[in-house]
Amino acid sequence: MKVIAVLILFVACVAAGLQDFKVKTVHPRDRTNASSFDSRITNGLDAAAGQFPYQVALEFTGLFSSWFCGGVIIDNCWILTAAHCTDEALYVKIFYGALSLSSPAFTETVYALSFKQHILYSSSSLKYDISLIKTPHVAFNSAIDKVKLPSISATPQTYEGNIATTSGWGYTSDYNPNLAGTLQYIDLEVISNTECESVYGAVISDSNLCCKTDNGISTCSGDSGGPLTWYDGITWLIGITAFGSSEGCQKNYPVGFTRITQYLHWIKDNSGIYTP
Repeated sequence: MKVIAVLILFVACVAAGLQDFKVKTVHPRDRTNASSFDSRITNGLDAAAGQFPYQVALEFTGLFSSWFCGGVIIDNCWILTAAHCTDEALYVKIFYGALSLSSPAFTETVYALSFKQHILYSSSSLKYDISLIKTPHVAFNSAIDKVKLPSISATPQTYEGNIATTSGWGYTSDYNPNLAGTLQYIDLEVISNTECESVYGAVISDSNLCCKTDNGISTCSGDSGGPLTWYDGITWLIGITAFGSSEGCQKNYPVGFTRITQYLHWIKDNSGIYTP
């Protein structure tokens, strides 16, 4: 019996060790120190005027604090962002057509009654991290325009092995708690969910999309809810920035996004936007 007990204890310890090996994920708003992941662009490139007309900046205000996120225009009256950005917010200030946050084309303030946060979102999960914001009608031009959503009727792509682009005004390093002066962007390679799960464990699901990061080039605070796009002659929205490693932005762990193809029906049901 003693031998069996020792073996059981050994197996339990090994299992615990394997569990501990998995890197912990964290939503950007849960960042507690300068080394935690908080979606932002590190070691990125300066965007040119009009390069990302679908990108907006979102300054949220809650009861006791305020926070910064990104968002993406998907229609004249709709912005898509992460649920962990809208969660507990009272209102948001939207910056349209901005290359620098100090000089947007214009701003709008929208209150929480116009938020459509996924009803199943929970801060303890990586699922359902998606929200819609209904806005006053915005006229499109070269600086402000919508991005195209994938087709709801097409067979969903994994995008594995493709190069995707993400953008935002978030922090530019783990140790510089200031928003970028100019919109930043980076190109990242999409990896399989199996590879992502090997780092983060079973919290990764079909509703997630992950990209690998190398040489400290990553999303990192302020980029949450911002776009991940893929270009094949048309720019498609394939993800919104959602999570990463609690150990830091520049640790070369995969970064995670909400996979848009998993939520096209939800977007249609809550906004009326249909992409055949």
